[in-house]
Amino acid sequence: MKTTRNRLLAVLSAIVVTACGGNIDSAAESGETVADAANGSMETALALIGRERIESHLRFLADDARAGRMTGSAEYDESARYVVDRFEDIGLEPAGEDGWFQQVPMLARRIDTQSATVVYHQDDGESSLKWKEDFVMGGDPVRPETSVQGEVVFAGFGIHAPELGYSDYDGIDVKGKIIAIFGGAPSTFPHNERAFYSSRLAKAEEAVARGAIGVIGLRSRLDQERYSWKRLSANAGVRAGMSWVNLSGDAAHYFPEIQGSATLNVSAADDLFKGAPISFEDALDAADAGTPLSTPLGLEVTLARRTEHESITSPNVIGVLRGSDPELADEYIVYMAHLDHVGTGTAVNGDTIYNGMYDNAMGVALLIETARAFAAMPERPRRSILFIALTGEERGLVGSDYFAHYPTVPADSMVADVNLDMPLLLYPLADIIAFGSEHSSLEAVIESVVGFEDLVLTPDPMPEEVLFIRSDQYSFVKQGIPSVFMVPGFTSKNPDIDGEALFREHLRTHYHQPSDDMSRPIDWDSAKRFARVNVRIGYAIANQDERPTWNEGDFFGDKFAR
Repeated sequence: MKTTRNRLLAVLSAIVVTACGGNIDSAAESGETVADAANGSMETALALIGRERIESHLRFLADDARAGRMTGSAEYDESARYVVDRFEDIGLEPAGEDGWFQQVPMLARRIDTQSATVVYHQDDGESSLKWKEDFVMGGDPVRPETSVQGEVVFAGFGIHAPELGYSDYDGIDVKGKIIAIFGGAPSTFPHNERAFYSSRLAKAEEAVARGAIGVIGLRSRLDQERYSWKRLSANAGVRAGMSWVNLSGDAAHYFPEIQGSATLNVSAADDLFKGAPISFEDALDAADAGTPLSTPLGLEVTLARRTEHESITSPNVIGVLRGSDPELADEYIVYMAHLDHVGTGTAVNGDTIYNGMYDNAMGVALLIETARAFAAMPERPRRSILFIALTGEERGLVGSDYFAHYPTVPADSMVADVNLDMPLLLYPLADIIAFGSEHSSLEAVIESVVGFEDLVLTPDPMPEEVLFIRSDQYSFVKQGIPSVFMVPGFTSKNPDIDGEALFREHLRTHYHQPSDDMSRPIDWDSAKRFARVNVRIGYAIANQDERPTWNEGDFFGDKFAR
């Protein structure tokens, strides 16, 4: 690592030399060194990042008039137009399919809550569960009506990971059956594997490959601690689910073999295990220990629902800053932040608007100001830079997944991705986290520049949240593109402020709640430094001779690298 870091420092020194462009001669005449001129050029661009513009973006995007920027809504479209206007002012070029826009075709689904049905068929009779009290479920992505009855088999986390010597499917047959599984993955897994196997898509693919016909979601003790049932169920059936539609007109990631699904409250899960060889408490203990305990539960369950569908579109907003190097300008660094939030919903303290100030008006505001700094540089970076405000992240990474499958630039020309999602700037920032950086050469780049903003790079402090798969960069990782997800770290520069406590309190109390609005505190110096370090990171990547590479033997690199 030290050798790699030294090489990068040499590269960065070369970058400093080229950064001043046409100012080299004047610098020499005045006695100023080339490095001084280059640093001055960078500092002039970074000085444009300030509170006034960031706050202005936030006040527009997180205003009640935007109604939470739900994907497919008129308020989201207003927000997209706002970003276009800022990109135009900055001097970016449109890089969508339709000017600035890439319209993402989607099939929206909304469950008829009156039809939502879960029935237990046990030896002592049938029992029907109550909507929101005992269970919740979403609509089917495609079919207007589904109903399935089948034997239930407990399948742990629903994971088959032979390289880790772990499988929840050993010794059980789930063909033609409904599986009951916990979310997430065993805490005993290394954090990369834990993130990958926590993916709902990975679990669905495994279940379908083994012949399952339905899925019942169970809540582990960790899930129960993170989110109460009241919070989980509050907006069940209120908001539409969405899938992007491919060029053949099919909904993405759709598994017609899965004919029903539901998530159970703890009391309903207790009853599900009532006649089983193990209790639900036994299952919870096994999940905590990361030990498979799969077994048939000795009952059948019916899952049924009706779903209404609507074809909609919602745009990604895409601008580009062309690179200066004739050989490298056809390669792209991608900066992105999701523009959508969750719209309106069940009232909390009388407020029905889920403004999403931190999630992710803040990310978009910093994206805009990152673009402004790059565009102001006298000498543009060698590689081109795409700036994307994405739709549908809150609907399941819809906009990023669509772009990753149908990019508006050649797929193999995108060399790195930097994602800004919910940067919580609640305290004087001392460190940053770059989720995913450890998988590629991007880690050494980031480590080499963060010190310029009086920051240090720290590893993932909360692997239980598996954040690496939960935001838009994962859509790019699955296409083999080295990616990072940048967020503030837990360490406060003020020893009297517990950064981790404030971070976790926001997740527990304000995440996806109406209170994530302009009433939340913002440490403005940290906001500026966080934005500035993002510019420095992209600038270093854009000016390297070689494109970023996956680390040899890396878990994600081995799975997805081109």
